[in-house]
Amino acid sequence: MSTPLSYTIVDIVGSPFLAVWRPEDDAVCAAGFLAVPDQTRDEPHPDVAADPLWDRLIASDPGLAARGLAQLPETAGAVPDALRAYAGGDLTALDAITVSQRETPFRGEVWRALRKVQAGDAVTYTKLAALAGRPGAVRAAASGCATNLVAVIVPCHRIVRADGGVGKYLFGSAIKQRLLDHEGAIA
Repeated sequence: MSTPLSYTIVDIVGSPFLAVWRPEDDAVCAAGFLAVPDQTRDEPHPDVAADPLWDRLIASDPGLAARGLAQLPETAGAVPDALRAYAGGDLTALDAITVSQRETPFRGEVWRALRKVQAGDAVTYTKLAALAGRPGAVRAAASGCATNLVAVIVPCHRIVRADGGVGKYLFGSAIKQRLLDHEGAIA
């Protein structure tokens, strides 16, 4: 049997943020805000496998998810330390984190382009499509954001509507706005 996946929960912009990674190489394979944040405040070790993020990982990569999760969250190490640094204001702390998610060729280009959008910047879906090498593929670029399994680290929250509005976000537009405010972006 393979080693279980590691995980941590760190408070980012006032909400519990979950990251799941392979312990052998620290590559984050799923990350996002917990669906029931108030539940985790009273539980030292919430049932992470009951969160929709875990379901999304199972759907994306069943073999990886079959490894299961470690019994307890990690509190130190490259991933938890970088997340806490980002939450504390070091907006470049996430840049060094390795990510690994199943991708199609264009979605991979979208996710790599997202990682090039610096904290404090916000670009449109049109600009993202151009950064990914296919300026006419705006809807496909938006789909790449919607299917991103490694939120915040692959910063789909930095993509805004053409009219300057915040737009949709899997974890809610209020969290997206708080992330943009945390990073000093105007949206």
